[in-house]
Amino acid sequence: MSKQSVEVVNYGGGNLGSLLRALERCDIPYILLDGEDGDDVAHRFPSGTRPLILPGVGAFGSLMVSLNDKGFIPHIKKAVQEDKVPFLGVCVGLQVLFESSEESPEVAGLGLLSGKVKKFVGAKVPQIGWNYVHPQKEHWPEGYVYYVNSYYAQPENPNVVLYQSSYQQQSFCGAIHHKNMTAFQFHPEKSGAFGHDLISYWYESLRA
Repeated sequence: MSKQSVEVVNYGGGNLGSLLRALERCDIPYILLDGEDGDDVAHRFPSGTRPLILPGVGAFGSLMVSLNDKGFIPHIKKAVQEDKVPFLGVCVGLQVLFESSEESPEVAGLGLLSGKVKKFVGAKVPQIGWNYVHPQKEHWPEGYVYYVNSYYAQPENPNVVLYQSSYQQQSFCGAIHHKNMTAFQFHPEKSGAFGHDLISYWYESLRA
């Protein structure tokens, strides 16, 4: 029985290569979506039938501008809201699910979840390195993951929080899970075997 391919949004972000290598190690087939400037019309935008992954690195505003320039925004919203495809966001790919960010207050997010993105307050920003994640929902494992972030999501609905972490004595949302949306603030593709297990767990849960 062949495995279902996932679609990966290529907006030009720096962590795309490491994410694709992680998918290959997890034996997850993928299709790369290149936006309006892609050569293959069939692979420009989400199909609305396959799981969708949005990687992210860098600034909230820059990611939203890139998604807009490549024509992705309405297609991502339709795929997630109307077609109900399973969605996985990574790092800033989590943050842009929300309405706004202190990092780029003039730029609106996708608004798929209510809430905003806040900046850490403290002496050591950004957070760079390994941190523990505590699951807030059943069946998800706990362990150490790799973070690179100065900002964190603050959902209006606390029930969407999948993982909690703590940095500089402040508890924050490390991941969300709500309906067909899952997203990690940390980088599972850089989190060793545990991070790869999380990617595989998400993918296998779609087939259950």
